[in-house]
Amino acid sequence: MSERIIDRNTYRSIKKMSREELQGFLLRYAENLTKDSPVIDLQKLEHDIKSIKGIGEKRAEEVTAVIERHLGV
Repeated sequence: MSERIIDRNTYRSIKKMSREELQGFLLRYAENLTKDSPVIDLQKLEHDIKSIKGIGEKRAEEVTAVIERHLGV
């Protein structure tokens, strides 16, 4: 089974919210997500990957593409 994002009590309180309350909740929730997430500079990351001995331009691009896919970029 997939990981639960919200617990049962939060789900119940969301069901009782008006549209305005739900909108406010979602905005606060999204704001908290961005605070908790680290910021990754993909260009700097790619530069650092390219600086590793034995990794060329093409392989660095492949690694960067995999990282971007996992980050949802």
